[in-house]
Amino acid sequence: MRASELSELAAFVAVARHKSFRKAGEERGVTASAISHAVVNLENRVGVRLLNRTTRSVSLTEAGELLQSYLDPAFREITSALDALNRFRDTPFGRVRINVPNSIAPFVIGHVIGPLLDKNPNLQLEISATDRLVDIVREGFDAGIRFGERVSEGMVALRIKPRLRLVVVGSPAYFER
Repeated sequence: MRASELSELAAFVAVARHKSFRKAGEERGVTASAISHAVVNLENRVGVRLLNRTTRSVSLTEAGELLQSYLDPAFREITSALDALNRFRDTPFGRVRINVPNSIAPFVIGHVIGPLLDKNPNLQLEISATDRLVDIVREGFDAGIRFGERVSEGMVALRIKPRLRLVVVGSPAYFER
C-alpha cells in the first residue's frame, strides 16, 4: 500500500468519525478541500461511493459504513503500535557493545554499569575487556572506554570518572633492590 492510499483512508476515517470535512481537516492538519480530494480519490480508486454529501451534511453509505467498520479497529491498532514505541524514547534499550581496557574495567563495571542497568532494564550490555587497542567502529562496538590519550580522531569523548592518580607503592627494601 502506498503512502497516498493510507492517507486517503485516514482522511475517510476522520470524515466518517466527525461527519464533517472541516472537522476532519482540522484533525488532520489540512484544509477541508484536501480532505475532500483525498476521499474522492479513494472513492474513484475503489469504485464505490462511500459518503453521501449535501451542502449541510455528510453521512456514510452502506459501503462507507462497512469500510469504516474495518478501518476503525485497524487505525486503533496502528495508533497503539506507535504509542507502544514511546516507551523506547524514555529510556535506553537494546544491545550496546562496549570495549574497555582490562586495566580500568574493574573501576567502571561495578560502579557505573551496575547502576546503569538497574535504571534501564531494557538495556543489554556486551562488554569486551582487552588491553589491545581496538578500532571501535571497524569491530562493531557502539562505545569504548579509553584513557584520555587513546581517543581516535572523529570520536567524541566524555569524562566518566575523575582523574585517576597512579602511585607506586612498595617497601624501602623493595625499592633498594
